[in-house]
Amino acid sequence: MTWNSTMSSGYSSLEEDSEEYFFTARTSFFKKPSGKVTESKDVEKERELRTEFSREEIRQKIELYNSMTKDHLKMTLGHTGVYTGFIKVQMDLRRPVTVRGGQRGAGGAMVGEAFYLPQGVTNTLHISSNNTVRQVIVALLNKFTVADNPAKYALYKRYHTEEQVYVCKLADGEQPLFLRLVAGPDTETLSFVLREQQTGEVMWDAFSIPELRNFLRILDKEEEEQKEAVIRRYDVYRQRLQEALMALRGPS
Repeated sequence: MTWNSTMSSGYSSLEEDSEEYFFTARTSFFKKPSGKVTESKDVEKERELRTEFSREEIRQKIELYNSMTKDHLKMTLGHTGVYTGFIKVQMDLRRPVTVRGGQRGAGGAMVGEAFYLPQGVTNTLHISSNNTVRQVIVALLNKFTVADNPAKYALYKRYHTEEQVYVCKLADGEQPLFLRLVAGPDTETLSFVLREQQTGEVMWDAFSIPELRNFLRILDKEEEEQKEAVIRRYDVYRQRLQEALMALRGPS
């Protein structure tokens, strides 16, 4: 699995874009309600829809795929039957991530820093048909020097059916390039999204002590900001009430 950064075919290079991806956390890391996207959690049912193809069928599908692609991100079939190609993954992380290479703490050890990654950033990843969902997640985290446990993240497929948009979590052993080949190159038909695991509640046990401390600092800062906002609002109310009372009393 490799990251391409020197191709001149026009796709957005991760090496060129990654410098703009990190910024200091400013908003809450708790998940907010989403829009109209429907999420399907029945992974096993989705896996039952998968089929296997012969090498000749794979070759034909790759030829068709390459004839349809418009961004020159073509697939290549090797002599062993393994094929390689590109997938695009959208980063949709709601909580801060811990990045390696931060400041040095006590004893000179490197301490990770917590950042929010901008939502909606799309990365292009060069993989083979043997690469699994879990390997794709690890590669994405390594690209951004994220020190978090990969088990905290999941890869989702987003697809359109009958004018509805569905999001389905992929099993760790599934092969994203196969899904890309079957769906074709159109990202409107099928796209991939990296998100935190959706367990219904935050998996605090999966976070390290430095991460939890960073979260506490973020919460403390947000709490102070909320307090200041409430105080300012009630100061305005108090001033208006005092002005109304003075107007009712009239000149003394």
